[in-house]
Amino acid sequence: MAPAISMPPSKTTTTSFLLANLHCPTCVSTIKAALRESCAGRVKWVSPNVVTSVVTVEHDPTASLMEMHKALEESGFEVCGVTTSAGELLDMPLVDSGTAAPQSNHGEGSSSSNSHPQDTSRPGFALTRWMTASRFAHTSPASQSQKAQTHLLNCEQCRSAHSYGSSEKHNMEENTTHYTSSTLNTTAKLGPAPRPQTTMSSKSFIVIETDEDTSVQPLWRASLAIGGMTCASCVNIVTNELVKRDWISNVTVNLLTNSATVDLKDKERAGDLVGAIEDLGYEATLDTVVDVNQEKRDKIPQLSDTWRATLAIGGMTCAACANSITAEMKKRDWVRDITVNLLTNSATVEFKGATNKDKLVEAIEDLGFDGAVDTVVNVVEEQAEDHERTVEIMIDGIYCDHCPLRVTNSLAGFRRHLEVITPPTRQRPIVKLSYIPDAPSFTIRQILAGIEASDPEFSASIYHPPTLEERSKLIQQHHQRQILWRVIFTGVTCIPAFTIGIVYMSLLPDSNMSKHFMMMPWTSGISRSQMALFIMATPVYFFAADLFHRRAFKEIRSLWRRGSRVPFIQRFYRFGSMNMLMSLGTTIAYISSVSQLIAAAVDHPPEINDSNFYFDSVVFLTFFLLLGRLIESYSKSRTGDAVEMLGRLRPTTATLVEWYGSDKEGDLVVKADLLDFGDVVRVTHGGSPPADGIVVQGESNFDESSLTGESRLVKKVPGDEVFSGTVNKDSSLLVRITGAAGQSMLDQIVKVVREGQTKRAPIEQIADLLTAYFVPAVVLIAVLTWIIWLCLGFGGRIPGHFLDVSSGGWVAFSLQFAIAVFVVACPCGLALAAPTAIFVGGGIAAKHGILAKGGGEAFEKASRVDCVVFDKTGTLTVGGEPKITDSEIYPKDTQEKDAVLATLKAVEENSSHPIAKAIVMFCAEQTSSKAQIDNLQEIPGKGMKATSQGTNPEESFELIVGNESFMQDFSVSVPETTTQTMQQWKSDAKSVALIATRPIHGPGSGAWTLAAALSIADPIRPEAPHIVRALQARGTRVWMLSGDNPTTAAAVAHQVGIPADQVIAGVLPTGKAAQITYLQTTLKARTGGNTESSTRRAMVAMVGDGINDSPALATADVGIAIGSGSDVAISSADFVLVKSDLRSVVTLLDLSALVFRRIKFNFGWALVYNCLAVPVAAGVLYPITNKGVHVRLDPVWASLAMALSSISVVLSSLALRSRVFGVGFRERKIEGSPSE
Repeated sequence: MAPAISMPPSKTTTTSFLLANLHCPTCVSTIKAALRESCAGRVKWVSPNVVTSVVTVEHDPTASLMEMHKALEESGFEVCGVTTSAGELLDMPLVDSGTAAPQSNHGEGSSSSNSHPQDTSRPGFALTRWMTASRFAHTSPASQSQKAQTHLLNCEQCRSAHSYGSSEKHNMEENTTHYTSSTLNTTAKLGPAPRPQTTMSSKSFIVIETDEDTSVQPLWRASLAIGGMTCASCVNIVTNELVKRDWISNVTVNLLTNSATVDLKDKERAGDLVGAIEDLGYEATLDTVVDVNQEKRDKIPQLSDTWRATLAIGGMTCAACANSITAEMKKRDWVRDITVNLLTNSATVEFKGATNKDKLVEAIEDLGFDGAVDTVVNVVEEQAEDHERTVEIMIDGIYCDHCPLRVTNSLAGFRRHLEVITPPTRQRPIVKLSYIPDAPSFTIRQILAGIEASDPEFSASIYHPPTLEERSKLIQQHHQRQILWRVIFTGVTCIPAFTIGIVYMSLLPDSNMSKHFMMMPWTSGISRSQMALFIMATPVYFFAADLFHRRAFKEIRSLWRRGSRVPFIQRFYRFGSMNMLMSLGTTIAYISSVSQLIAAAVDHPPEINDSNFYFDSVVFLTFFLLLGRLIESYSKSRTGDAVEMLGRLRPTTATLVEWYGSDKEGDLVVKADLLDFGDVVRVTHGGSPPADGIVVQGESNFDESSLTGESRLVKKVPGDEVFSGTVNKDSSLLVRITGAAGQSMLDQIVKVVREGQTKRAPIEQIADLLTAYFVPAVVLIAVLTWIIWLCLGFGGRIPGHFLDVSSGGWVAFSLQFAIAVFVVACPCGLALAAPTAIFVGGGIAAKHGILAKGGGEAFEKASRVDCVVFDKTGTLTVGGEPKITDSEIYPKDTQEKDAVLATLKAVEENSSHPIAKAIVMFCAEQTSSKAQIDNLQEIPGKGMKATSQGTNPEESFELIVGNESFMQDFSVSVPETTTQTMQQWKSDAKSVALIATRPIHGPGSGAWTLAAALSIADPIRPEAPHIVRALQARGTRVWMLSGDNPTTAAAVAHQVGIPADQVIAGVLPTGKAAQITYLQTTLKARTGGNTESSTRRAMVAMVGDGINDSPALATADVGIAIGSGSDVAISSADFVLVKSDLRSVVTLLDLSALVFRRIKFNFGWALVYNCLAVPVAAGVLYPITNKGVHVRLDPVWASLAMALSSISVVLSSLALRSRVFGVGFRERKIEGSPSE
């Protein structure tokens, strides 16, 4: 027997960094090197994603997030958010309002990041600065001041405080109106804190866990308002300064609220905090100092008085014992419910009053049994695991320090289980709380109403912090706006540049007066046209192409900074990114042209040929580069649209049926996020349930194609589940909510697909390797191109007529080829080849009811599957509720028929196995007699044994029920006629259950005799034979794995079309994984000619649904779980089929093959483009002439070609969505499939 597979607990932490400037594959290489160097040996896996701008890192828990963050920023990347498996989302949201954060003038804090505001008077910074605004400053300062005055009139405490003087009022107004910045915190740890939990802010930037320490020591928490912070550097400066003091236990600085929370060991030192912060150049005001330990003492949870106890009971031997305990317990009015389990010798009792737990044991012992309490839990706390909801509530109208206390007091008035996790403050008017809803009397609606009732100025609403995907979308939109403004600015400049540089110079005749005026030398032989182009090119170079220059400068500075861990030699062959190539191309063109101007100013020649200048090329180069990047950014953002559309299926409002079933019943339209567990909503024709629920009234048909991909309508009756995102196609019905907002099946699908999209395919390692050396190679080629053409020209190796410039000679001539090489080379296509296709493929799969949990790696493996292994029960068969179809009972050879069936029914009632339920239903139909049993035993995987107590000793007997192997263990003789009957049943693909008895007293008491034989039928899925044929037609071998007997398994295989030699039967649950491993080691992969490879092993996929399938799903190369299966099976799978339809298996394999083919096509195209474009740009075709003109790729057209290369790769991936044959994905038409 194969040993059971056990997985060791994970000791790896996963952290995701959201970056604002992750664009190309060279960035990927830089990021990997920086992170691995910063945490040497502790970083296990780094996965930068250029589509989502998210870098996923798997590392040891000992690796410092601060070090990784610092390494990224020192490498020139702008970190905008972090999420870690040990904490919650941390962010720096960007908004496009025009309110900039105040500027800081204190060294590093004001200059180290692009996110810092700049002087708005300078025209360039109107395009380059990061613009931020307060999350809460929705109105102007004047409006805020007016609100504060209105609040003052309605707040007695504020009026009392106001009497201290106008200066205090001024300070209050200033503090009310000047809180702006993007959310960015840091939490630093200075040693163990007294709270046994993770210290974090809901808006933290970096989370560091606090060590657990249950000792109680004096601790005070000080809240401070800090002015002058503008960026992450400011936050770090304040944090690093405070943590140096040994009397400080913990520091949390929040850039969003311009505040800090500091845990002190000495209350008297609170005033020193203000001085320490002001010494750094910031403004600081001490707000409050509270005793943390007192807060703990004051927190008294309000629990219900209903408890659930689990007891161990000794001495139970039969069902009568269990019945007597149940009857005795129910006599007590404080016992609400009791369940006694004879097999496990235990009982679960729900009762009122914690003091009654001792009475439970006394009552059991009074009946003559042994009893012991195992666990006692409060029912409310236990329910919290399933129904507890944690929300954040934003309160508008908080203007003073008394308001947060008023909010907290209003929440304390609820006599329910409600816990305030994070109280509101004046700086951050958001309260975070958890509660257990009890609709309709206690829901989030009552909580909001309670807060608003505490003050007429309060307006409460649920606050939804943006998710990582939403933040990523904001980053993309912000980046697109940055580029868009530059494209507009450069595009406007292109019009006069085109007029002067192209129309005047090339198209107009020399006799044209305006051309004559523009082309005449103006000063030092320089024409007016070139001076005009110089004036236009200069702002374009500095204020539009600055996007490339600044990032290239950061990359170089990071590489050569003091203390850099990059080996000295490696700095020469692994450096740079696309930004560097673009910056070099425009810089060489601009600097060489400016040099010509300076030379002319020194030499004063009578005339200079306009072809010696590249000012117009600077403008056109920048325009095409920016335009290409804008289109590329927009196209990349479209790759995740399919999953985003799924998320948009959630309705935002719902029709709530208030007080359902009472005289107060009525309809009310509310926001969907105001619904709670237990609420009843009305779903009208054409509407969608706002959350998952159960139908309580009415019948209708639902379109569930958005979740399952199945277009057929599904009938819903009372008791059936309905899901958010599906559409009601018929009459209105009432649904009781079973999952709050964010917990629906739709939300889980979106979450799984998005997680899968972040997982990279192994083929991307090829792109990483190529792009790591791409920029140095291009720089080398460009320099060699310039030198070679220079040497050929000066050495006389090429004809003189090749020289097509009037001044600058061979230097200027060869420089054009070098610029073209810099500009045309593009590694972006290599980086986008795989992630864009995976993103689109994941969205298409979700539309067809397939969740790609394994991401790119799963798609790659699924595209190469050679063998598909199906589990039998519940996969090839329907599963669910099998039925007894045939029976043979032998009362002449054993006890009376009614006694046997009654005992069999009593035994199987203690089992939850589907076959046991079928036997119970069969016995109930055959007899109404009852039996008393004891000594019940269950033998896993084989059967059960019990003793039936008759009215007298002669009528008592033992009974066993199970499979043939179980009968052999007890030496039960099976007649030949019964064996033949069973063989026929097995041939019909039916399972067999045998029953044997043995009298306890009298003659023959030592021998077991066969009493009955039953056949159990589990219908085969109607689509199974067609799926097997479709898989075999595409060259995929199909195997079946079953724990059933070989004959039944072979019969099922025969019916679905699986060859008998490809069936593995009689496998115990612990042995399924071993059988998958056996197939992986023995089967060989198929080649293109459908012949076996001699070297490469087969890629094995496993399709299953049950708990015992999870080890096999995890062992297989590709695990595919049917959505109706267990959560354990789903968690072990690479793909999840939302609908229980095997046709999705074929769809999955076809889609995976298409996605992987598209990835290879994208890679091929990107490689071919660079292999062809770079030589052409270097001038290999220059000797060829066409109508007297040499064939060359000018720098301007090279920039356009570069832009089109990356755009074409993205469009190639997006084409997967089309249904054009050979281009997009089309679902295979399988024989026997129902019509759509």
